[in-house]
Amino acid sequence: MAHWNRLTQELDQWRREGRYRPLTVWNSGSGTWMELNGRQVLQMSSNNYLGLTDHPALKAAALEAIETYGVGSGSVRTITGTLDLHDQLEQELAQFKQTEAVLTFQSGFTTNQGVLGSILSENDVVISDALNHASIIDGIRLTKAQRKIYAHKDMDQLEDVLKQCSSFEQRIIVTDGVFSMDGDIAPLPQIVELAEQYDALVYVDDAHASGVLGKHGKGSTDHFSLHGRVHIQVGTLSKAIGVVGGYVATSQVLKDYLIHKARPFLFSTSAPPSIAAACLAAIRVLKQSSVLQDRLWQNTTAFRQSLIHLGFNTGASETPIIPIMIGEPAITMRFSDRLLDEGLFAQGIVYPTVAQDQGRVRLIVTAKHTDADLAFALDVIARVGREFGLI
Repeated sequence: MAHWNRLTQELDQWRREGRYRPLTVWNSGSGTWMELNGRQVLQMSSNNYLGLTDHPALKAAALEAIETYGVGSGSVRTITGTLDLHDQLEQELAQFKQTEAVLTFQSGFTTNQGVLGSILSENDVVISDALNHASIIDGIRLTKAQRKIYAHKDMDQLEDVLKQCSSFEQRIIVTDGVFSMDGDIAPLPQIVELAEQYDALVYVDDAHASGVLGKHGKGSTDHFSLHGRVHIQVGTLSKAIGVVGGYVATSQVLKDYLIHKARPFLFSTSAPPSIAAACLAAIRVLKQSSVLQDRLWQNTTAFRQSLIHLGFNTGASETPIIPIMIGEPAITMRFSDRLLDEGLFAQGIVYPTVAQDQGRVRLIVTAKHTDADLAFALDVIARVGREFGLI
């Protein structure tokens, strides 16, 4: 149809540039080895950091909640959609995060949209790291606040921006805790010190730090012992937690305000009871033991060191997110495809998700990968890497 000519042309251009990707349809649940087109493939692109998606405690909690409450909550939170499970989850999450309060949302994306879209006015300025997640960028776009960007983790530039912004009613510094494409950690202590010096609020998106950094996976604020000095902590329940959803850990005042103002919260049906129950079970699993987190970091450190020893460029990675930096988009996607041919799924990431010359295959290590799994992955990556002249 003529109506879609422009869209068709864009799709064709993406195909020519090697950026077009159809959806990959899997035939099994999230895990280390997954079924794809009738064969088993080692999965190294999942955010299931701790392997909680099929944890017995989470599955049992979800099933019990379905039997007790049914499959849906039936309403938005402000009408009849706040069940005791939702309330209990928020209370226990707040205790876990060591904040006054927590408010849950349908996803990490809508959390950023809901919080940023609610607290920023035309009299405020939001100061954002250049590599922050798309949900932060979109959340900021929903506001009339002034926007300032500082170069990635550049504290000198951040201070310069803060000096220029003294006239604004409110200054909010927004950063990812762990950056999702590079796997590096935000310099949170320095950010907090600058915020205190220049009277700014600190907002941290811990999507990839929740369950990964800090004692029992409490996140980047705990990792740096900054409790009470970070004003807003956003996290997901969809990655290391193993289920789905998002939350903001903050003051009771801000929670009460968001209940009345955050549009994704106000106008979306609340999480099904099974989801709330599984998330609650996941938090309790984290509090009980650090075994899974310890295994995650053992796997991560050993795997990254092996890649570097082979000669691969792993960029700025400090966490279980480990990119193999390649550059040109088409080559990046061909490299990813060849890995899949050899039984390893590792997603290629190219422009516009990253800069045009910053294409990479992003590997994610989990606690559930065995030594044998990681040895298999290293063998495949080394063989294909030699084919492509990467090592």
